[in-house]
Amino acid sequence: MEAFLVSTGIVALAEIGDKTQLLALLLAARYRKPGPIVAGIFVATLLNHFAAAAVGQWITTLLGPDVLRWILGASFIAMAVWMLIPDKLDDDSRLFDRFGVFGATAIAFFLAEMGDKTQIATVALSARFDQLAMVVAGTTLGMMIANVPAVLIGDAAANKLPKRAVHGVAAAIFAVLGGITLLYPLS
Repeated sequence: MEAFLVSTGIVALAEIGDKTQLLALLLAARYRKPGPIVAGIFVATLLNHFAAAAVGQWITTLLGPDVLRWILGASFIAMAVWMLIPDKLDDDSRLFDRFGVFGATAIAFFLAEMGDKTQIATVALSARFDQLAMVVAGTTLGMMIANVPAVLIGDAAANKLPKRAVHGVAAAIFAVLGGITLLYPLS
């Protein structure tokens, strides 16, 4: 249960102000069809984070526990620093027009997550907790917690969230996880 709860919390916080949350706002403003947008976000996140978690599990088979502990600890600390750097969104309107609301959302979210903070966090969390299903469920829920309100409420509410403070809290959590990982052997 710890893997699920930590994964949910970290990704929900990491997603505030992230480029995929900005993408959710863009799609909501453009299409005004929350159902297909939310479904596209869910499908894209589930597929992307499953692949990322599988990579995290695979990495644990390649590296010994001590090497893995140092890599994961450093990764979590690097994520803490990365959380403090704001994201920007590159708009590619052709994708949105070609595949419809659900398709554009699924494709855009899947691609936007490639190499994103939450995808890298999913790899690290999966390697740390060695519970693929719980990490994927948690990171997917975290994405939905952050993005569904963005779709439903829209830009007005999202702009009122204290993004800097939320990113600071997420950075602190990553730093604590990094410290714990470095101090205590993986189980």
